[in-house]
Amino acid sequence: MRIIFTVLFFLLSLTPYAQTSLQLFGGEDHKIYLGCLNCDDVESNSIWNDVGTYGSDVSSLSIWNDVGEYGSDVSNVSPWNDVASYPPVIVDKEGNFYGYLTVNEAHEKRAEFSLALTLYRYHDLIKNKVSEWYSKIFN
Repeated sequence: MRIIFTVLFFLLSLTPYAQTSLQLFGGEDHKIYLGCLNCDDVESNSIWNDVGTYGSDVSSLSIWNDVGEYGSDVSNVSPWNDVASYPPVIVDKEGNFYGYLTVNEAHEKRAEFSLALTLYRYHDLIKNKVSEWYSKIFN
């Protein structure tokens, strides 16, 4: 129950990002597309589509694949590695930069908006039930 209240608190400040489609790019040069951060769970490019390329826990391009390059807590390009040198970037379709998606609290350009903070805090729980968490966060 406490988790639900915490998630609801973060939802109150999601509104500014609801209209802007936020995209993830990873790899050392940030040229690998990793999906849409705030798109509907039915969209093929959404990290919340658990049967899609970017939302599946077995896809090589998913941040939810904990044995994959972009989802492992030891990978140098993963948001879940707190010492990663190249965590994914968050940009909109116009190329505006919203920060790095990284659990590293000391990273000077870490994304600090509410959706990112929710992902940092609950990513271990989210990866096991992506579609359920989509409903908790966005509905």
